[in-house]
Amino acid sequence: MDFTLDQKRALAVLAICALAISFFFFFTSRGEAVETPPIKVVTEPTKRTIYIHVAGDVRRPGVYPILEGARVVDAITAAGGAKKGIDLSNINLARLLIDGEQVLVGKNREQPRSKSKSGYSGTVYINRASAAQFDSLDGIGPVIAKRIIAYRNSNGPFVDIADLQKVDGIGGKTFERIKSRLSL
Repeated sequence: MDFTLDQKRALAVLAICALAISFFFFFTSRGEAVETPPIKVVTEPTKRTIYIHVAGDVRRPGVYPILEGARVVDAITAAGGAKKGIDLSNINLARLLIDGEQVLVGKNREQPRSKSKSGYSGTVYINRASAAQFDSLDGIGPVIAKRIIAYRNSNGPFVDIADLQKVDGIGGKTFERIKSRLSL
């Protein structure tokens, strides 16, 4: 193959142009490496089992294991539900349960002991009593009754009846006077 000098120049120019075009497409069309974020496996923390005593007017009273974070309605359901005709309106069914708690369904079965200023003389369940029921206790007026309810709402249910002394206005003497009528 004998090429003339002009042919050799033309071939060199074509080769350089072909290389230039090839490099241009190689570098411009090449994808960029994008770092993918590491895959995070989201797992819910395992919930521990708590034990709740469901008593009163339910189909199967007893102690039930329930997952932490359950509500009062879950405990009543675990016990087979309330018996027919039982009014659940005085129970906060949406309240979170704590380990070792008792959920009492139905009316108080105790006989009245003595008449008090509000007419209520039965046991006062401190985790669900109304202001009027607290007011029925000797030495507890409407102001302290509201304080008890406010404390219970902000700090959660009482774990022990002695925790009632943490409320402003309830000292040792007052607590000793009323503790016979208190229950969780």
